[in-house]
Amino acid sequence: MKPGNRTVLLLTTVFLSLTLIPLYLFPSLPWRLSTGLAPPLPSPPSSRAVAGGGKDSERCDLSKGEWVPDPKAPYYTNESCWAIHENQNCMKYGRPDAGFLRWRWRPDGCELPKFNPAQFLELVRGKSLAFVGDSVGRNQMQSLICLLLRVTHAVDASLTQDKMFQRYHFPAHNFTVASLWSPFLVRAQPTEPNGSILTGLLDLYLDEPDANWTAKVEEFDIVIVSVGQWFFRPNMYYENGQLVGCYYCQSSNVTDLTRYYGYRMAFRTAFRAFNNLTRFKGTVFLRTFSPAHFEGGEWNRGGNCLRQRPFHRTETRLEGFNLEMYMTQIEEFNAAETEGRKGGIKFRLLDTTEAMLLRPDGHPSRYGHLPNANVILYNDCVHWCLPGPIDTWNDFLLFMMKTEGGRSTTKGQSLYNSTSTIR
Repeated sequence: MKPGNRTVLLLTTVFLSLTLIPLYLFPSLPWRLSTGLAPPLPSPPSSRAVAGGGKDSERCDLSKGEWVPDPKAPYYTNESCWAIHENQNCMKYGRPDAGFLRWRWRPDGCELPKFNPAQFLELVRGKSLAFVGDSVGRNQMQSLICLLLRVTHAVDASLTQDKMFQRYHFPAHNFTVASLWSPFLVRAQPTEPNGSILTGLLDLYLDEPDANWTAKVEEFDIVIVSVGQWFFRPNMYYENGQLVGCYYCQSSNVTDLTRYYGYRMAFRTAFRAFNNLTRFKGTVFLRTFSPAHFEGGEWNRGGNCLRQRPFHRTETRLEGFNLEMYMTQIEEFNAAETEGRKGGIKFRLLDTTEAMLLRPDGHPSRYGHLPNANVILYNDCVHWCLPGPIDTWNDFLLFMMKTEGGRSTTKGQSLYNSTSTIR
């Protein structure tokens, strides 16, 4: 065979291998998911951090990577943690598979250490942290508590009996963690006089931050903001006290402004509120949009999430409404971060969206309640099992806090009164 023909044959073999092997490994994958992937999204600078243990010039983008097997996981059990909400206690309610627990996130270019509760508690000694947002944010708070309970204990320090506004204190480190429920970040009320905020049509005042969090947030050193799924329901939009439009209100005389308009304005108003707070000089983390994974129908039409392993990064991509929600957050975050630097407010990006897009196996599905229970979200493909992949959000958080510890603020003091020597 001539050398030229040999080269052509070799190139053809390589091409066919690269094309057919993925189809062999993932035979059920729709063709649209295995071809034509969009180029990777650029990450905002604040989502990148110096990789622990590496050279000072090495950059680690936590948001890009893949899930790899971790036979040592999980690092706590559902029996050992009293903080787990019943609806996320998947093993208690009979989930038959446990493989979803045994994965870890490996970012491109570095290793992400598993959460070290002793390190975290030293970084937050004498400080306080609030989760502002919806029940998925509270889901992360419960994960954090479970991780910390491995080495210490906590007491209920709630100021109210309202389960939407819980706080817990860790006496050994004088650390407090709280949840401030605000699913829209802005003021919301039922459209009908006797309507329900959980199920009815709502009026959202997009230029008015929700006093449920603004009245309390100045006492916290660290705030993690996150909202998302509530913006998919029908809502009426108000600005300056006037109705300006709606999302899916099905009213012929009201302008449809789409869910993204309300989402953008809510973040714009919330970030502006942080920048206008006179006594708050802490750090605001935006935890990015958490994708749901309903398949076979919508949440109220038989949709479910029954997969038992993560997607490979070649099997899916961030697109459609997930991409739109994510990019809306990023654009408003970038504007707020620029403004925050003028007033000493630190904005940081906890970018978990692409990692969680790859975890259709981590939701409660029908294992968040007893069979035939009367619940609104029967197949839950929005929240995350505990323990489960949501624990990785706190791996991200600790990694970023350790990295921040070595940086100096404009006043020459460490952000968390720590140093970058912690690994």
